[in-house]
Amino acid sequence: MKVLITGFEPFGGEALNPSWEAVSRLPDWTSGSTIIKRRLPVTFNGVRKVLPKLIVEEKPDIVILTGQAGGRPNITVERVAINIMDSKMPDNEGFVPEDEPVFEGAPAAYFSTLPVKAIVRALRGAKIPAAVSNTAGTYVCNAAMYTALHTIAVAGMETKAGFVHVPFSHEQALDKPRPSMALDTIVRAFEIVVETSLRGGEGF
Repeated sequence: MKVLITGFEPFGGEALNPSWEAVSRLPDWTSGSTIIKRRLPVTFNGVRKVLPKLIVEEKPDIVILTGQAGGRPNITVERVAINIMDSKMPDNEGFVPEDEPVFEGAPAAYFSTLPVKAIVRALRGAKIPAAVSNTAGTYVCNAAMYTALHTIAVAGMETKAGFVHVPFSHEQALDKPRPSMALDTIVRAFEIVVETSLRGGEGF
């Protein structure tokens, strides 16, 4: 089995992105499966270019995308990605889309094919705050999730894919009153997400 797990570069004036900081600390293999770790750009055009190529070339069995959702208090496992790009904040290329599709003529939405509720139960069982999320937003995280699922669908692949959001790390919250989580906890959460996804189980 091969697992592709991604995190994002920093954005929004932050010095780091806890999604990539945690992904980069994961082992290169677990439970007999290879773990491929990649950092994605926080750009709409970048993820739509990089992700399809990465998925088609690597042919992973599982794709786990991760990103920062500053302000959320827990690990949130996304249920659905929608075919829209709409943002008031520029991405890292300065692009500010308004009501634009991720892909023209593509389906309105894709559901995660990871075992969303099983992942949440496993995280909570490990005493890590976690919940199902019904919105990945309309920024680059949603675009990445949609791109991955659309790429897999168009290519006719059996790859399972989904997205996990994480809070700010403690370091990021030192000077702002926002919820945060220890980076070591986020790393452990990602290990559980990988292990649960490999086992499969209940879907969304």
